[in-house]
Amino acid sequence: MTSTSDHPPADARSDWEARIALRSDETGTTDGTPVLAPPPGLTALAGVGHVRLAWSPVPGAVGYLVHRAPVADGVVSGELTPVDHLGGDVLSVPDTWYVDTTGEPSRPYAYAVAAVPEVTVTGPLCTPVTCASLPLTESVPTVELAVDAAATGAPLPRPWQPMIGSERLSQLLCTDTSGGREIGAELLAALRRIRDEVGVETVRAHSILHDDLGVYREVDGVPVLDFSGVDRVYDLLLATGLRPVVEIGFMPRDLASDPERTVFQYRGVISPPKDWDRWAELVRALVAHLLDRYGEEVLGWDFEVWNEANLEVFWSGTRDEWMRLYDVTARAVKDVDPRIPVGGPSSAAAGWVDALLGHARRSGAPVDFVSTHTYGSPPLDLRPTLARFGFPQARILWTEWGVTPTHFHPVNDGTSAATFLLSGMRSAAGRVDALSYWVASDHFEELGRPPRLLHGGFGLITVGGIAKPRYHALRMLSRLGEIELPVRAGGDGAEGLVQSWASRRADGGLAILVWAHTLDQSKRDGDAALARRLRLVVDGAAGRTVTVTRLDREHGDITTLAARLGITEWPADEQWGALRAVDELATEKVETATEGGAAVVELHLPQPGAVLIEVAEG
Repeated sequence: MTSTSDHPPADARSDWEARIALRSDETGTTDGTPVLAPPPGLTALAGVGHVRLAWSPVPGAVGYLVHRAPVADGVVSGELTPVDHLGGDVLSVPDTWYVDTTGEPSRPYAYAVAAVPEVTVTGPLCTPVTCASLPLTESVPTVELAVDAAATGAPLPRPWQPMIGSERLSQLLCTDTSGGREIGAELLAALRRIRDEVGVETVRAHSILHDDLGVYREVDGVPVLDFSGVDRVYDLLLATGLRPVVEIGFMPRDLASDPERTVFQYRGVISPPKDWDRWAELVRALVAHLLDRYGEEVLGWDFEVWNEANLEVFWSGTRDEWMRLYDVTARAVKDVDPRIPVGGPSSAAAGWVDALLGHARRSGAPVDFVSTHTYGSPPLDLRPTLARFGFPQARILWTEWGVTPTHFHPVNDGTSAATFLLSGMRSAAGRVDALSYWVASDHFEELGRPPRLLHGGFGLITVGGIAKPRYHALRMLSRLGEIELPVRAGGDGAEGLVQSWASRRADGGLAILVWAHTLDQSKRDGDAALARRLRLVVDGAAGRTVTVTRLDREHGDITTLAARLGITEWPADEQWGALRAVDELATEKVETATEGGAAVVELHLPQPGAVLIEVAEG
């Protein structure tokens, strides 16, 4: 490994334009995308600091796009346009409700919603409704939640558990340092920690065929294959208990039709192959080698074709050429063993899903799972798309997802990203097979190595191994029980601004997670108008011990502690120890009131903020 600069390119600190600029040949689908009716039953409920919208579902919709325009003297001023909550990617949401905190307080707005059948297509708007948020008063509104400890529940889905994202795995072999810390060792430690503490099962990363692992070269025009580098990184990964998701790419330089077309600082080649038969032979050889080395466990590994080919930055060919790449690659995988799962399109901004399924329906190419990515919003609901194209059994893998697509963005480091993660996982539960947060560690160098400790990196864990709030959110989720319990909610902000997830463990104890969140990233540092008083009534829990674990800007937020310590670049040696104070969340016993057979817990819930309330077994 050769060293690179300790600072990213100057323009890397602004929005990564390539991530949100779709290819010039991205033209939607030609497979009869349905025209959907406007969502019926739109209502708007005024709350302090926010407006909660709700509507009825539209069959065939993968999501909904909320529009808004100001109202003056009872008249709508201007055109209704999509509400931009600053996620930097797809603004459509999958649920039939939305909390708007982006408007001016107390100012009336007209709201309307459109159904989305495919990410590039928006249906007609419903009839608008008008609403204004309520102003902040001296009293903090109360949200009341009620849970029955003995209620009949259902198995609790865990979409965070199947997969996590990572920097390319060749970095596990890197002995360079970043911030004075050895890159490979710390990346491996972060992956091991996520496996041990959260229970994550697989890791998805780019560039297993990149030249830094020496997989393919040509000598006198003859292909020479060497999988020893792949073996080294997969051996390290498997030793942690994790399995790889094999993203098949990028193109080895000697096999590329245009080897100078590259992406990222490490120059992954994004070109189609110069020889399609040799590409197929390489894929078959890789899969056969893995099956021979690791045995039948490879039959359970997912093989994903390329990464985000619908962005020109990741694929220099046309869409038709990528569809050919998919066909050739998928069939090469199945040539080795038809039981090995393969899928795609591994696309940015939920694109090309319809296009791939329509193509596969015609070509007969296998699609065992669909994979795609979005940032800044919960993942869309692709089940109607799979049904429409005749792939209802295909799994849905969101192989990248996060609070922002932008490198070096401050939202990545604080608590609001943690509540975003909780809301997205809650939304995805039961309809997504895997929701893979991008990425595990700040040892990540697509646009250069980290320039300082808190640089807005994608990682859940910092250089130096300190948990960020998003990692704490995953730990909180991992402490939920096996059985999901119903929650009765009421009050200003219930089932929107304030969300909950209640569960019962095998021993009869309860774990109830509650958080205050808005998608609006202008509120990432908090808004007093969005704080709430929480009153939780747990029937059948009187007399039981109750503990609380808090996550907010004063509990578990490394950005708050670093500011207090005066850390602006890299910590001094003695400061690393002080930062460990936020590496684990503290749990405290709380006093409860008793109402009949119920235990009552009352807490202050800031925004952004989350609290895990655990009730001991009876």
